[in-house]
Amino acid sequence: MENYFDKEFELRFFEMNKFGEASSTTMLTLFEETAADHCYSINHSLYQLEEQNIGWVLLSGIMKMERYPRYKEKIRIRTWLSSYSAIKGIRENIIYDEQGIVIGRAKGLWVFFDIQRRRPIQILDDIREKWSFCADESIEHNITKKIVAIDSADYNEKFKVNRFDVDSNKHVNNIRYLQWVTESISDDILDNYFLYSIDGRFIAEAQFGDTIRSFTKKDILDGTFIHTIKTQDDKVCATAKTVWKKRVK
Repeated sequence: MENYFDKEFELRFFEMNKFGEASSTTMLTLFEETAADHCYSINHSLYQLEEQNIGWVLLSGIMKMERYPRYKEKIRIRTWLSSYSAIKGIRENIIYDEQGIVIGRAKGLWVFFDIQRRRPIQILDDIREKWSFCADESIEHNITKKIVAIDSADYNEKFKVNRFDVDSNKHVNNIRYLQWVTESISDDILDNYFLYSIDGRFIAEAQFGDTIRSFTKKDILDGTFIHTIKTQDDKVCATAKTVWKKRVK
């Protein structure tokens, strides 16, 4: 494999869930931190891009975890770009434990974005040249395939978009959507299962002050759910599918 970027982490106490494992939102945060450092390594940090009113926005993605790292465990995340178009790139991720065993994988489709005009723009030539790419995939999965929004739900929750839900691109950070999805999962699932995979699509922006409804419906297979995030005026912001696996006690 060529043209990859590695970053090491030691898991901290506040990143743990009640089982002493890194939470699913922690893992998404670490993926984003690794991507941010990859930007920094080629002298195009997110803050430098922000000064030019440009940045990266996630359109879709999938994460699969065989297990979640525990408190004080050291992990290494490897990331790279597997393909580019003029305005988009697919970022791959693999998580290794201290023994070099793969414990998780993720991939995301990111668009280069004009923050002020709220529209995609062409990726800077210097970024494409310095990052280059490697065609290897972390997961063979079509992250552009549509996930149909649901109209009815077995579980639902309501939230308000607060100031700290909005990131530097002036839209709700994608990690918040995962939090909203898991909040509408039943306690029985959260207490006895772990999130094995989440496959998500980001469709429309939620704004500061919006009221958000998170809808969850059981799918055909056990431990599988379909999710939809909507605003108060019924605008679909995101859809997702999650798979939960039984915890081994």
